[in-house]
Amino acid sequence: MCICLRERRREKDREMEEEKTHPLPESCVMNGGEGPCSYALNSTYQRGVVEAAKEVIKEVIANYLDVSTLSTTLKPVCIADLGCSTGPNTFIAVQNIIEAIQIQYRSRGQNTQIPEFVVFFNDHASNDFSTLFKSLPPNRQYFAAGVPGSFYGRLFPKASLPFIHSSYALHWLSRVPLEVMDEGSPAWNKGRIHYTNAPKEVVEAYATRFAKDMESFLIARAQELVVGGLLALFIPAVPDVMSKSDSFTGLELDLLGSCLMDMAKVGLVSEAKVDSFNLPVYYTSPKGLKTLIERNKHFSIERMENLNNQKKNLILPNPSMRSLYLRAALEGEFAKHFGNEIMDELFNRYSEKVVGSSFFLNPETHKSIILFALLKRKD
Repeated sequence: MCICLRERRREKDREMEEEKTHPLPESCVMNGGEGPCSYALNSTYQRGVVEAAKEVIKEVIANYLDVSTLSTTLKPVCIADLGCSTGPNTFIAVQNIIEAIQIQYRSRGQNTQIPEFVVFFNDHASNDFSTLFKSLPPNRQYFAAGVPGSFYGRLFPKASLPFIHSSYALHWLSRVPLEVMDEGSPAWNKGRIHYTNAPKEVVEAYATRFAKDMESFLIARAQELVVGGLLALFIPAVPDVMSKSDSFTGLELDLLGSCLMDMAKVGLVSEAKVDSFNLPVYYTSPKGLKTLIERNKHFSIERMENLNNQKKNLILPNPSMRSLYLRAALEGEFAKHFGNEIMDELFNRYSEKVVGSSFFLNPETHKSIILFALLKRKD
């Protein structure tokens, strides 16, 4: 047996043992409900991404989706949104997709043959599906169904979907890399909650976890999409030429981590508790994502580009909004580890640090990007 084959087998054995001893936890979900800290009220940045994507979705459906093959017997066309959270952004996204498909039917003189639509809203089982379905648009043009579960595994029957969409979700890892929480590992991330400004071993552990997750994601989607089906992904990322430690979002998380360390110094939390906490978030680059997709072999990359989200610099203009934006997305993960009682203190401290820094409120410092990738299922 060649050395490379033995190494692959050993790596596979290690992964299987890891899954047995450390089963995948329930990943972070956004704050539910409709209260002041809810995701529903504090996801305007993500909404800007969805709104900026409308014309892109219209273009790619017109150019890459053959509607003549979607439904020849008037069976419903099924669409999935992965990582839907609690709304309202997911409703905007799926309406844009459906309207774009309807335009293609009408442009072919098929007004009387436009099929019905079924939309599958997917997120983790602990997602607030109750709030999601209570806020469904009353005049929607589709039937709705919830599909709980991680999108890093199979969710739908084989070859059952012509179009899958996911926006602002794939930067969430399936789990924190185990090495960064192991005191005996070179990748132990003591005193930090993320890989920002961490040693290269920590960054590499996060990158390896992201690569494994993307492989699982693409294998699952390849089975669920019909041949020629489209996978539209909008992923927060960093430019190829930028260090991940210099990314705006990474520095935000670094600042939040410094708030925890300040609280540890005054006894509000234990330092050991901070050392054992890391966020399961990774920001890829265009080059890195392209490499992982090409390695998969099941998809062709039809388009890959930066999304021009012109509204992004206008959405979070003050410290309070920045704090609520992060809290809506991250509070669940922090509360699981530290408890709910320190949440107000933690995010108040974060707001105070943002007030004292011109960097975080300066639109010119926002160098992160939203990466759009359109993938087509190969034969």
